[in-house]
Amino acid sequence: MQKIRMKTPLVEMDGDEMTRVLWQWIKEILIMPYVDLKTEYYDLGLENRDATDDKVTVDAANANKKYGVGVKCATITPNAQRVEEYKLKQMWKSPNGTIRKILDGTVFRAPILAKGITPYIPTWTAPIVLARHAYGDVYSSVEAAAEQGDSAYLSVVGADGKEKEKILVHSFAKSGGVVQGMHNTDESISGFARSCFQYALDLKFPLWFATKDTISKKYDHHFKDIFEELYEKEYKEKFEASGIYYMYTLIDDAVARIVRSNGGVLWACKNYDGDVMSDMVATAYGSLGMMTSVLVSPDGNYEYEAAHGTVTRHYYKHRKGEETSTNSVATIFAWTGALAKRGELDEIPELTAFAKKLEKATVKTIEEGKMTGDLVPLFKAEGIAPQKLNSREFLQAIAEKL
Repeated sequence: MQKIRMKTPLVEMDGDEMTRVLWQWIKEILIMPYVDLKTEYYDLGLENRDATDDKVTVDAANANKKYGVGVKCATITPNAQRVEEYKLKQMWKSPNGTIRKILDGTVFRAPILAKGITPYIPTWTAPIVLARHAYGDVYSSVEAAAEQGDSAYLSVVGADGKEKEKILVHSFAKSGGVVQGMHNTDESISGFARSCFQYALDLKFPLWFATKDTISKKYDHHFKDIFEELYEKEYKEKFEASGIYYMYTLIDDAVARIVRSNGGVLWACKNYDGDVMSDMVATAYGSLGMMTSVLVSPDGNYEYEAAHGTVTRHYYKHRKGEETSTNSVATIFAWTGALAKRGELDEIPELTAFAKKLEKATVKTIEEGKMTGDLVPLFKAEGIAPQKLNSREFLQAIAEKL
């Protein structure tokens, strides 16, 4: 067959460990036989980030801004153990954090539903879509160690260079410790709120926003105020006309409400809360390998990725030549999301149609009982015995269905 031709390249950001292996197999088995794939390639593997002093991450994010659509493999955010293992120059920051800082915007994550995969919370009959603010907070924080006797202050200096406010964070009189400072901006919070309200209208889902403003009386309360003001001014009438509602609640109350709900909610969270809660929601629906993730920036840039990590344990097995059964669904959907959006923006309907067919083939393969090991214990369908396939066999089964 004639391969589907692309006009504008995707920004391709390669990653680490087992997801890096799957990345190549997905291209080889599911995409390149059908699409004349055009990408601008950036190697965000940890070794290359170290070799380039993390410049490659910044370059990839700027390329995403230039071309409008990127697709990213899972990457390692190094801790002390990884610094030692990979002999790194320093403990580089989260590449996702760097990219989100440059692109800004909101990360929307939604479970990939397949018949036969029963959520751990059986009342969740509709998707819970999680909106995660993608700028600032702990991901752009600055940190320092303090020795006994040190004092740490939060200082705000005006444009004229004069100190406007100086607040004692802590006096380390009894022992040393650590201190952290983080920030956010009105512009970014407003963009996050607007994205959430608009996405809720598109989905026709109620919007829940949750922080901890009872404890964080200025920082978190500021988020709450901006959401409330924007809702009253621009979205209240639209929400009422659509038969949906906006609700603010505390993050711990939101968790309790979500667990008791039937789904069908857009849940907006600050950056760190969204990071944690999206993994909880994905796992409760079946697997971390079954969740889409897209960063949508205010100026119309899209970055698609899997919501999970690099599957280190499987990678060590793969490196020894042992067989793995690694769920590649979220990584496949990162590619299909990016290809569909590229087709939509470049007016190539056959590219968008191909992406949707690949998604259908992936879900159908699971529904017919062929899946990776993580899904086997969750699968219950009358008359179908689940068959565990290894990582590559699963991709080949999807290719046959496609």
